[in-house]
Amino acid sequence: MLMILSMTLIMLCKFISEDKIMFHSSDDLRSNKISDYVKYFKLDTQIVLESGFKFDDCIIAYETYGQLNAEKNNAILICHAISGDSHVSKHDDNDADGWWDIMVGPGLYIDTNKYFVISSNILGGCMGTTGPNHINEKTGDYWGSDFPEISVSDMVLVQSKLIEYLEIDKLLCVIGGSLGAYQSIEWGVRFPDKLHGVISLAGGPRLTSQGIAFDIIGRNAIRRDPYFNDGQYYKQSEAPTTGLALARMLGHITYLSEESMSEKFDHDRYDPKDVDTDFEKEFSVGSYLAYQGDKFVERFDPNSYITLSNAMDKFDLGKNSSEISVNLTGKNLKWFLMSFTSDWLFPSSLSEELTSALIIAKEEVNYIEIPSNCGHDAFLLDDDIKYYGNYVKNFIENIANEVNVTDYQESQPDRKISERQDYNIILEFLDNSKRIIDLGCGDGDLLYEIKKIGNANKILGIDNNLESLLNASKKGIPVLGLDLNNDLHLINDDQFDVAILSLTLQSIIEVETVLLEICRISSKVILSFPNFAYEPLRKMLYEEGRAPKHTGVLKYEWYNSPNKRYMSILDFEEFCNIKNFNIINSKYLNTVQNKFVNENYNFNADLGIFMISKDN
Repeated sequence: MLMILSMTLIMLCKFISEDKIMFHSSDDLRSNKISDYVKYFKLDTQIVLESGFKFDDCIIAYETYGQLNAEKNNAILICHAISGDSHVSKHDDNDADGWWDIMVGPGLYIDTNKYFVISSNILGGCMGTTGPNHINEKTGDYWGSDFPEISVSDMVLVQSKLIEYLEIDKLLCVIGGSLGAYQSIEWGVRFPDKLHGVISLAGGPRLTSQGIAFDIIGRNAIRRDPYFNDGQYYKQSEAPTTGLALARMLGHITYLSEESMSEKFDHDRYDPKDVDTDFEKEFSVGSYLAYQGDKFVERFDPNSYITLSNAMDKFDLGKNSSEISVNLTGKNLKWFLMSFTSDWLFPSSLSEELTSALIIAKEEVNYIEIPSNCGHDAFLLDDDIKYYGNYVKNFIENIANEVNVTDYQESQPDRKISERQDYNIILEFLDNSKRIIDLGCGDGDLLYEIKKIGNANKILGIDNNLESLLNASKKGIPVLGLDLNNDLHLINDDQFDVAILSLTLQSIIEVETVLLEICRISSKVILSFPNFAYEPLRKMLYEEGRAPKHTGVLKYEWYNSPNKRYMSILDFEEFCNIKNFNIINSKYLNTVQNKFVNENYNFNADLGIFMISKDN
């Protein structure tokens, strides 16, 4: 009997555990009620929306975390996504979970021991800030469908009034994901003098037509619900919950990815879990969607969903990078953009387009694509927190150091330049160049040294290794996570005086194509590369019959080498002659003996350093 009971309990626990995993989503992080910690601020002045509508009675619901310092320069504004609210994190152990507890709190990536964090429910929402489910003071009735059409710019305008009320002249940064990313970007466009930095997670300059299509279906599902009553349903016994649930079910499809859906549902796709619902649940994915749809209607207002999704769909900075750049020029801000590989609602191409526009606008921009199978929801989940959380932390910390946030500065170690012998020569070749890009920057050591010297007014590192880029970002180096073989088109012509390609050329797939791209974005190129004609390497091949390997710069085994091109110094010189690249300067090193080589360098040097250019 005891054995049967034990087995039953085990099976029950397994079922509950499986259900918990299957039904888990970012909606679990949203509260069904307004937090007890919410504060309210009623605007004492009229605001004019983008449409021309004039608001006389706008209320803002907001929460704060941490302490505002005496200088009032440690404030961070967090903007929520379409279904979020002001409750970004729990205030204490007795408080309800917040939607970003993994990021915000004492000692976390956005450290409330250091920073004063503000989060408000956006205009048009349904969790305390004025929205369709509020009473219109002029009529004494619910706003309902009479609530005006709003824009992302209107949301930001209302937030700016809150920041003024808190007597904060300049925010350290504004951060948000999805619709929150739109708000953070709009802050940079509209109020650049009121902040130092912008962080956009899973956002972009606009939504794709595919993304808009899902929203259109969702809004139609709500409006066609028999209980919608043209949006005036608040006094009815029944609300348009079926339409709202369907809209949310559609939304959840866009928040996931093919990989995450397969992981959740493929193993038991014909084993739907028991959900008390009128929606189809023949498949396990049906149970999931039905559950999410039914849970959502318990806490959200259909009119708010229509209002906010419409504002989201109409946000548009321009149709291409050049057009977008017009809206971003002259802001003098620091920007950090992040995308996720499996996010098809806001694909990485959108963040890349915005990155390109910011480069054209001569803004300082960081961009990282995080490999993730979590889809659009990735920025809300802890699966990839070790990467994206630390990038956000580093970016904020760097700004805090620059603006001298009292008592919270992270001391920068006194780093010495790397022992890489080519670095000193590269620094010599740079002379007094002002705009420098390091292609294959690694941990950012060379750019950090250039930054310390202080001659350059613009530096940028590019690499595709996340760990390396994370280390570079900690040193305050602006970085782009791009592939040199495919992504240089994102950088506009003549953006730099010098491009550095240090021990990277040999890993390039299409050498001529990439070098031409580099010469397009930069006047001069400094390259260092291993010389495969170096005498000990020759001996290894013809005497031992082994793949070239040496204690100097050629330390790799044949099976783990990043090298794809095995050229000599003479090969490169011939290449430059044939392809009409001008060799401006060159030096040759024996890194094993730590000396320059002036004679028979193709035999005695294991490293060549060149400065080249290309005639137009």
